[in-house]
Amino acid sequence: MQNRRVVITGMGTVNPLGNDIDSYWNNLITGKSGIGLITRFDTTDYKTQIAGEVKNFDPTKYIPEKKARRTDIYTQYALYSSFEAINDSGLDLAKIDSDRAGVIIGTGIGGISTLYDQHNVLMTKGPSRISPFLIPMMIADIASGETAIQFGFKGPNFTTTSACASSAHAIGTSYELIKSGYADLMITGGSEAPLVPISLAGFCAARSLSQKNDTPKEASSPFDKNRDGFVMSEGAGIILLEELQHALQRSAHIYAEVCGTAFTADAYHLTAPHPEGDGAYKVMLNALNNSGITPEDLDYINCHGTSTVLGDIAEAKAINKLFEGKSCKVRTSSTKSMTGHLLGAAAAVETIATVKTLNTGIIHPTINYKTPDPECDIDVTPNIAVEKEVGYALLNSFGFGGHNASFVIKKATF
Repeated sequence: MQNRRVVITGMGTVNPLGNDIDSYWNNLITGKSGIGLITRFDTTDYKTQIAGEVKNFDPTKYIPEKKARRTDIYTQYALYSSFEAINDSGLDLAKIDSDRAGVIIGTGIGGISTLYDQHNVLMTKGPSRISPFLIPMMIADIASGETAIQFGFKGPNFTTTSACASSAHAIGTSYELIKSGYADLMITGGSEAPLVPISLAGFCAARSLSQKNDTPKEASSPFDKNRDGFVMSEGAGIILLEELQHALQRSAHIYAEVCGTAFTADAYHLTAPHPEGDGAYKVMLNALNNSGITPEDLDYINCHGTSTVLGDIAEAKAINKLFEGKSCKVRTSSTKSMTGHLLGAAAAVETIATVKTLNTGIIHPTINYKTPDPECDIDVTPNIAVEKEVGYALLNSFGFGGHNASFVIKKATF
């Protein structure tokens, strides 16, 4: 049961560019930004006043109203996207072996909205007024638990928390579980809902965020010389991973094949990447080696590309090293230029964009690219989408703490 092939058969998302796959993709390829002024709370005293908010979200499309009141919004995003992915996959839940179906949904900070709200209750009304649902609403693993309960998946079930690499670790780990024979299908991805005052204040204090409050749609500008930080966003991305024969036996539509993954650590700094991109280079190289391909086989890289000064330089250096200075031969782009940075959900949402690139032959642009940075000498597909046949794509995801994850996705040929 070793080295089984793993494919993607369903996808779902809710993010600043749309609450379904088609809306999201159409906005990506037309270069639309999902960033705007924060509407959730008063940001007068904050240096950063912009974010990527989800718009017009109605959890009751899939979640009963009473249930929605007892789940944090990050769990609502995960459940909503999971329903979308299951529906998209055409999976008949009555015909699967539930013991061999699992869930891994990554998140960076889980139910922080609930924690923030309930702390305010504690401070103003006392401990007797705290909700009995506080703990199950706020803990990071609850989106995976709630999703397993909803669909009856009794196989591997847990959460990965590795900052902004959380959903990449979730997808990579799910892939390895299926490949090794521990499961036949996995709901996986990531969800994040960090748009509360304490999160914004924390990232402001860390000087991580863009302060382009007067031009929010231009604030996320990965690899541009005048970038000044990332833009915090929210949402979820969920994919259904499935063992190839399991998918073929039920005549599933196969979007793409995951063919290799890798994880490394910078072991360098709490928040800054290795200045030469050492861990990023090694994780990309290992992912290619695990996939059985060379850099020359690669057609596209969906970059981590957060719009931070140090992060973008480190990633560009790593890509150049991977291609021995010939990185101009591979197209790259940053989804975050339009969605902003969904933290622990970022890689999952970007995986969906990468799969759409494989399926359509369209590489979405990196918008807001106006002034090239000589230290980021890579082809970022500036501002306008391009048509290109893509057979193999690589996705990068890096997190605070030096966590690095990459995986290779192949165009479906079945």
